[in-house]
Amino acid sequence: MYENIMLASDGSADSVKAADQVFQLANLTDAKVDIVYVVDGETSKHDVLRNVDSIGIDEERRDKLRAAEEKAVEANVSYDVTILRGNPSTTIVEYAAEKKVDLIVMGTRGLNVLQEMVVGSVSHQVIQKANSPVLIVK
Repeated sequence: MYENIMLASDGSADSVKAADQVFQLANLTDAKVDIVYVVDGETSKHDVLRNVDSIGIDEERRDKLRAAEEKAVEANVSYDVTILRGNPSTTIVEYAAEKKVDLIVMGTRGLNVLQEMVVGSVSHQVIQKANSPVLIVK
């Protein structure tokens, strides 16, 4: 059924909930999971301002994915971690297509109606653009 599942994660509470689901599903289907974190321009600026060097920036980004990695190890699931740069929704969709991902799993932040109309959530944009099935975990 699923051989290659992508977990789009940003370290938020919702993405940790998504990790719980993705590793349960991966165990059922013997799938490999690719944990993907996308750094956009705004995040990159904040990272640079908070850290002195690139090593600190890389460590901080990996720390955001630590909970998902721990869940993968606990579940005994094969996984890789990939950190990408770009617009999160576009980059997630392009990466999923390039890697021929069977399923994209991600959390939602539940933006309020006004924010949703103005900017749209990453999860909503991924649902609209992706060719792969998308599972949104709340």
